Amino acid sequence: MSTRPEIVGMETGPEPPYPYKMEGKVISGFGRGSKELGIPTANLPVDNAPWIANVPSGIYFGWASLALPADHPDHPSGSSSSSSLAVFPMVMSIGYNPFYKNTVRSAEVHILHSFARDFYDAHMRLLILGFIREEKDYDSLEALIQDINFDCEVARKSLEREAWRWDKGRKEDAEWFVKPL
Repeated sequence: MSTRPEIVGMETGPEPPYPYKMEGKVISGFGRGSKELGIPTANLPVDNAPWIANVPSGIYFGWASLALPADHPDHPSGSSSSSSLAVFPMVMSIGYNPFYKNTVRSAEVHILHSFARDFYDAHMRLLILGFIREEKDYDSLEALIQDINFDCEVARKSLEREAWRWDKGRKEDAEWFVKPL
């Protein structure tokens, strides 16, 4: 299917400049993730991550911690606290999405979990551990969807390795990632 690698990054775990960190409330995006692509995204404002202007546009992967409301069906079980964080693997696009000819750079996160409902305004933190590929344009919507699905598999397989768990890096990064709001 693809000549790209199915796993990225060293077996020993992320290397500098990673991890990148980002957080904020989930905002509405362009509305294409779920509707057109069948790949829902959680969007974060890029203005609160100064490093984002200095990284290449492309596809990244890592972990997302999400403060879901207590009444959300995917809220961590056994927790009545509204500040409990659920942790999920994620893949994300940082860039202009040339297929759609965007003129504004965006950060669109696809959490590798099937959610029962949306979670706009939920607080999300990202621990970005690696880079999958550069951003590119596509000849068709089908080719874009196929590549995104492959990116998701690359992220899953890459994060399955022990050294790529969110709690295996620097202690201060792991503490920040799951600290209560």
